[in-house]
Amino acid sequence: MANPVDLVEVWRGELLECVHQGHAVICDDTGEIVNAWGDPSAVIFPRSSCKMIQALPLLESGAGAHLSQEQLALACASHQGAAIHTDRVGAWLKDLGMTDDDFRCGPQVPGDKPAREALIRANEQPCQIHNNCSGKHAGFLTLNKHLGGGADYEKIDHPVQQAGKAAFEETTQEISPTYGIDGCSAPNHASTVHGLARAMAFFASAHDRSDLRSTSAVKLRDAMMAYPELVAGETRACTDLMRAMDGRVAIKTGADGVFVAIIPEKRLGVALKIRDGATRASECAIATILVNLGVLDAKHPAAIARMSPVLKNWRGIEVGQVRPAAALD
Repeated sequence: MANPVDLVEVWRGELLECVHQGHAVICDDTGEIVNAWGDPSAVIFPRSSCKMIQALPLLESGAGAHLSQEQLALACASHQGAAIHTDRVGAWLKDLGMTDDDFRCGPQVPGDKPAREALIRANEQPCQIHNNCSGKHAGFLTLNKHLGGGADYEKIDHPVQQAGKAAFEETTQEISPTYGIDGCSAPNHASTVHGLARAMAFFASAHDRSDLRSTSAVKLRDAMMAYPELVAGETRACTDLMRAMDGRVAIKTGADGVFVAIIPEKRLGVALKIRDGATRASECAIATILVNLGVLDAKHPAAIARMSPVLKNWRGIEVGQVRPAAALD
């Protein structure tokens, strides 16, 4: 990742203490770059930011034709294991005639505090349904049941993952140079930052077209915008910022400093990668870009909380601030 630029600064008192560098691209519906910071050709793992791409085969195959908007939102989610998430995924599993044992994502302690504390009080261990990717994996299981594939649907050579790879390469318009195994055990295919932004622009402009892939893309992005609380959860940036934009924009974080945005009214896609993987920096950068594009109000509390959060010490004293670097102004 050569030639990153300063995107986010962290100040303590009057001293610039930290600088987060990275790459970002805004892409239009023709696939061309509207604006860019750093190196658009930097190759990255999109991590969970590309879940809406991974869900395309679920709808294109017909396997998900009966699914609700809530289920489609969960298929694109990195949820925090709250009851609103696990109850719905559990019902989805039951409808499939399957159990937690059919998942291949692994157990994860829920990020939701009430859910986490409930497990502790009950002296219970988290299950795979608590995994932040369990909605995506419920989608994988739905597709796999339709295809009649083997139980290990997470393997790179499995028909479910091959369909996901094809959708990823076709929407990014790139041949992925490599893949890694994500936290949930599914393959994660690499692309350039430009390619990932190009894919988001495909989703953003999908309502202009009537082919199967485009209509599937519309259903997925609209589900994300309709149910932001299912895509992430309370206090999370994805949920708070989508609510702040009144269902006009779909955004999705990915681990290690990735963020994407789908902006239908402008037919624009955004992708960014913070080089050091800092979440505070990716949230600041995406909020700033959305404000600059005119789709997020800079005065909204959710925007302020990500663009320029005040740093406090353990006594509650203000000691510093996170803020966008000059390049993003």
